[in-house]
Amino acid sequence: MADDVEIALLTMTFVASDADALLGNLSKYVVLTRGVGGCRNIDLCASVARPGVFVVIEKWESEEHARDHVNSQLMIEMANSCQGILTEAPEIDLLEGISAHDLN
Repeated sequence: MADDVEIALLTMTFVASDADALLGNLSKYVVLTRGVGGCRNIDLCASVARPGVFVVIEKWESEEHARDHVNSQLMIEMANSCQGILTEAPEIDLLEGISAHDLN
């Protein structure tokens, strides 16, 4: 892999009205996204301080890969599966990985 890879991070924060349903939907999304070209890593986290809040952190090879994924059928299916189980719209952010790198 080239040393000049531009890392992009995509974060999504969800506040659940039905945490069990949301966790199931996001878990499926994470497993499927791991197989998408350009995905370097994806993690699903639960807030310790704020019950019912879940954060997905995705690492992409480039901003283009991240943006393509945001517009993908997989993302649309995940968004549709969240209808009725969130208290508010998810917060989504695309970050430049200034010091993001893989340890292995």
